[in-house]
Amino acid sequence: MSNLAQQRTSVARSGRCSRATRGIFIANLVAQCAIMVTGAIVRLTSSGLGCPTWPQCVEGSYLPTARQEESWHKYVEFGNRLLTFALVVLAIAAVVAAIIDRRRRKSAGLTPRTVVLLLATIPIAGTFAQAFLGGITVLTGLSPLSVSAHFLVSILIVGGCVALVVRSSDLGDKPVNFLVRPELRVLTWAMVVTAFFVVVLGVIVTGSGPHSGDADSESRFGFDPRTVAWLHADVVLLFIGLILAMLLAVRLTKGPQQLFRLTLALLAISLAQGVIGYTQYFSGLPVALVTLHVLGASLVWVTVLFMPAVIRTRGQAAVTPSR
Repeated sequence: MSNLAQQRTSVARSGRCSRATRGIFIANLVAQCAIMVTGAIVRLTSSGLGCPTWPQCVEGSYLPTARQEESWHKYVEFGNRLLTFALVVLAIAAVVAAIIDRRRRKSAGLTPRTVVLLLATIPIAGTFAQAFLGGITVLTGLSPLSVSAHFLVSILIVGGCVALVVRSSDLGDKPVNFLVRPELRVLTWAMVVTAFFVVVLGVIVTGSGPHSGDADSESRFGFDPRTVAWLHADVVLLFIGLILAMLLAVRLTKGPQQLFRLTLALLAISLAQGVIGYTQYFSGLPVALVTLHVLGASLVWVTVLFMPAVIRTRGQAAVTPSR
């Protein structure tokens, strides 16, 4: 068998992207989640103005200098900026990997999956958008609007990275076969939307509290911290209610076991988040607990975004839902 025929047979057996390509996409997802947490550490340690200028760290130098007054805060902020370069490298690698995959499919005589290439541009576009927003954040003295936008753009980028990982693992783009009843599909997307509002309200709570991002900055939202904290908690309770409803619905309709396991993991993470959230609230918002809460929020967001992928198949014949 010729090399072309072997390649065509190999691709035909599995329409998903190669393992190496999917590994690059997963690395982008992990890195984008990591910078959400390191960005939170910058804010929580009051290091937001550790590098008081942009794009330089201090006037006349891109690196922290001994003459700066920002003490160790400059290294925290500079470290977060440095991580951006790693994100750029991974983002470029994602685009290159998607292009190679597209050419591989074309040479095998198969239809290139344009959606994978388009999704692969999200990390690079998002990283440059974040760099621009980061500059605005510094130049505006850590305005709560720009700081919050910084985090919210991150969760959108993470959403794009999850979609990239999912679609690169699919056997193809069509046909799309749903494995659950329509009611569970609605419930799945209701959970995604509710999770988004949970995260948004969490950002507003942080922007209304004591962690403004710099010890000398008083830039905060004008909301009452107690009010927005309890509103956030109410939406979290709604979210947990939807999770319990999903667990029950999957059991009653004998839905996919993968959906049940993913929902169960989401419940465990959310309950842990609840414990951390209430503990940090009543203990004066210690930095370590707030950092864990941000990490937990990232895990909740990523987990719930994978749920729409397990209620359907793409690129393969219809299958009977698991019983």
